[in-house]
Amino acid sequence: MGRPTLPAPLFVAFEGGEGSGKTTQARLLHSRLLQEGYSAYLFHEPGETPVGNRIRELLKAERAKSGGQGPISPMAELLLFCAARVEFVDRVLSPILRGEKPRSSGPSSPTNSPQGALPLESGQGARSGAKAVVVCDRYVASTVAYQGYGRGLPLDQVHLLNGWVTHGLKPGLTVLLDISPEQGLGRVRAQKSLPWGTEAAPTEGRQDVEGLRRFEEEPLAFHQRVREGYLALAREAPRGWLVVDATLPREELAAAVWRRVAALLRRDR
Repeated sequence: MGRPTLPAPLFVAFEGGEGSGKTTQARLLHSRLLQEGYSAYLFHEPGETPVGNRIRELLKAERAKSGGQGPISPMAELLLFCAARVEFVDRVLSPILRGEKPRSSGPSSPTNSPQGALPLESGQGARSGAKAVVVCDRYVASTVAYQGYGRGLPLDQVHLLNGWVTHGLKPGLTVLLDISPEQGLGRVRAQKSLPWGTEAAPTEGRQDVEGLRRFEEEPLAFHQRVREGYLALAREAPRGWLVVDATLPREELAAAVWRRVAALLRRDR
């Protein structure tokens, strides 16, 4: 008699602009899943593979370059993020969603990873037969919102590249932490003078948007386009998105996210 077939893992992605609190909510969901006895994994893009981590550092270095060379071009930025994503999808995400062991050594170091390098075995000890859940802090919607809407690259090209590098792999649920750019950037500015680990850390500690402290430096109009892009994506596929008001208390947000995720887990039993 063969081994019983386990239910396919649920894939949940968290999205949002600067200062939205999405990383905090991803971590809270991951913790709740473990408390409820699920096998749960938490990842952050880009990174989670050696190549992804090097790309993260390259982008950071390009942004910090002096000598009047200016920032990296939008298309080069897009392609680098896509290169990091295909490594993550092929080596980590796809194997887990197929019920296999990932081919990468797993999450990046605490220096590069806002989730504190949670190990791939974080779900071990889950109850027998429990559905696995993958929680990802940013995924393809970030590329559409930031490089497509924000940078103004052709949306058809961005969608084409996303589909190519992910092999069409989409989240079962995308959670959008929606906040106005003025409020989100205000949070960022308020946190910059605070050390990591203080009371303000739950709203990210600024290892946000690809972990590079880069996009917060863009003008307000850029962030407005990013928000419009996210909301447009949510309108296009409302059944696959949960849009929440990121200005609500984090406990209230976590409860709303859990209700939706718990409903999906019950449905897929």
